[in-house]
Formats: sequence, structure tokens, C-alpha cells
Amino acid sequence: MENLAAGPSATDAGPAAVSPAELARVLARPTALHTVFQPIVDLHRGVIAGYESLARFTDPTGAPSPHTPDLWFAAADRHGVGAELEAIVVERCLALRHDLPPNCFLTVNVSPHLLTHPALSGPLLAAGDLAPLVIELTEHQDVADLRPLVDLKDALLDRGALVALDDAGSGYSGLQQLTQFRPQMIKLDRALVAGADTDEVKLALAELLGEFGGRIDAWLLAEGVETWAEMDAFLRLGVPLGQGYLLGRPAPPWSKLDPAVADRLRVRSSKARLVENVVSLLEEVVVEGEGPLPDDRIGVRVDQHRHPVALLLPARRADDQPGHRVAPVSLRVPASAGVAEVARRVVARPESCRFDPVVCVDHVGAVAGIVRVERILSRLAEAKGDRATAS
Repeated sequence: MENLAAGPSATDAGPAAVSPAELARVLARPTALHTVFQPIVDLHRGVIAGYESLARFTDPTGAPSPHTPDLWFAAADRHGVGAELEAIVVERCLALRHDLPPNCFLTVNVSPHLLTHPALSGPLLAAGDLAPLVIELTEHQDVADLRPLVDLKDALLDRGALVALDDAGSGYSGLQQLTQFRPQMIKLDRALVAGADTDEVKLALAELLGEFGGRIDAWLLAEGVETWAEMDAFLRLGVPLGQGYLLGRPAPPWSKLDPAVADRLRVRSSKARLVENVVSLLEEVVVEGEGPLPDDRIGVRVDQHRHPVALLLPARRADDQPGHRVAPVSLRVPASAGVAEVARRVVARPESCRFDPVVCVDHVGAVAGIVRVERILSRLAEAKGDRATAS
């Protein structure tokens, strides 16, 4: 361990670096590190299931630190005091776990390569019953020897803790860690969640991780959900837990779920379970003139009654002109229409528009959203597979 009272080293050059002196100040006065808590929501019941603890740092005046938390922890690790800094947060969570609302868990981020350090493992092993604490393994570097970590994980499980694997689908949180740790919770990386409603590859990977989680009895959690379109995509996949600014921001303990958000979540979750109807595949669409239309999003032009009159489709090929092309609405259906029925109507369209999105309308003909043809085909394939398995 270095002398933190010394001046900054060559590796700390740059205005964003956390200096050894700043680290020494926080370790000597832990009140400079605050903890806030972001709600984790049961997406089907519309209630808070748990909270994630997050660190926030202040400068000597008490104002928010100009350095982000990840820079603080990276600098601490580099200077050999990463375990001591993470231990401050762990001990705060150990003290707070008994004050949690009923039926809620509390997650705390720990770097796997530091977890076996006595500064971290000691307080955990000495705390008695650890429930309802969830040790969230957040890794940004490889772990050479997983055996000691797996042994410690088993000891923590015996004491009532659960284990979550953060950032699944990116970096080092890959298949090896999933198979070695056998976590009780798998958190989808924000990069996999962002824009998943318009990216079938991201949804396919999320679905694979969900299937794997089901095999090892692990919950899947979509982290960093910021739009209702993203939320709908994961509701369609049956993801049970969600977290993000859409549901609640980090705050002092213990924030409540906005009743309007809870009601909207329950309604959308119910619709997503109507698997035989296209409402379960519905995707929000940007109405022209009511908000910005990014180049990669589908828009719709409406009349004064919000009846759809044209689609605004993104460029399909790299050599297309940027922006959107205007296409007629070749197929509109009520949201209650059956998936198989809509599929039959899709294939009857002219070849030039056969794969254009289907526009869904409500009971008065106003636009309710769109359904992509590829999702209709995927749903039919899933239904066929389910029937084959049953027989």
C-alpha cells in the first residue's frame, strides 16, 4: 500500500484524476462518502423489490466532488486501498439492512478481485445473518484465480447473502463468471438495455441470458431503463426486475415508487402477457411534430384525429440518404388483433412494403404504436416451439 499523504504520482496526471491526498482525506474522514439508494422494481407487480446502494463523494467544503464515483474507486484500487474504500460502503449497508422496508433486499457493489481482502471479507463474515443483503459483483478487470472467490461466495451464501453479477453482457462479466459464480441475480448491462426496443440483437442476447438465468434459478434485472419503449421490450421478454431513471433516481433511504409509474407499469405488464395479441408486441412510436425523431427511430404522421396517415421510416442501407422516407400505411390493425391473424395479413401485402411496420390503433382509430414484422415472426416461431415441446 502506498503512502497516501504523498503527492500525486505520474499515473494520476490529468484534471479528472483523484489524488492520493484526496483518498487519504476520505479514508480518514469517511463522512465525506455518502450513500444513496436507487429502487429496484418488481416489474409485474409494480412494487419496489429492493434498493441498490451507490456511493457519492464530497470535497473538503462539503460540495459534491468533481470526480465521479468510478474514478474514486479506480484510483483507490490503483493505490492499494480499494478494499478499504469499498469497505466503507459495505459497512454502511450492513448497518442499514435491518431498517429496510418489508420484503426488500439491499445490493452493495463489490469488486470481485478485492472481495477476499480482509478489509472486505472480515466485516461480512463477522456480521452474522446477512439477509437480505445482495453482494453485487462489479468487475472491470479479470480475476486470475476464481477458486478463493467462489469459496468465499459459498460462505456468504451460508450466512444468508445473495450474489448478483453486474454488467452481464459486457466486459469480463462473461460466461466464465456466470458459470463459476452461479449468481442469484443477473444484471443486464446498461449498454445492452439502451435502445433495446429497436435492436433485435440486444433483445436476443437479453433473452439468452434470461434463459440461462432460468436454468440456474437466477432473476434477470434490466439496469438503466430510461424510456417506456425500453421497458415494454423487457416486459415482453418477461424480465422480472428493473432499475433506472424511469422508475426512480438515487435518493436517501427509502424512496417510494411514484403511484402513477406503478399503475402504468402494471397496465403495460398485463398487456405484455397477452401473448396471443399484437398488443404484447406493441412499440411506442414518435408522432411527427410531438417530439424529436432520431434517425434510427420510426415515426408516424397523423391527421387532426391522430389517425395514422403515413410512416416515417429510417434509411435501411448505408448508402441511403440520412433522415426518413415517407411511406404509406399499408396495414393498420386494432391492438387486440391476434398475432396469427396479423401475420396472414402481412404476407398478403405487396413485396415493396411487406416488411414495413404494422400500425396499431385504438378503439377510435388513433395511433397506439407499431409492431415490427420480425417480432410477429419471432412470436409465431416461439408458439410453434412451445407446441412442439408440449407434444
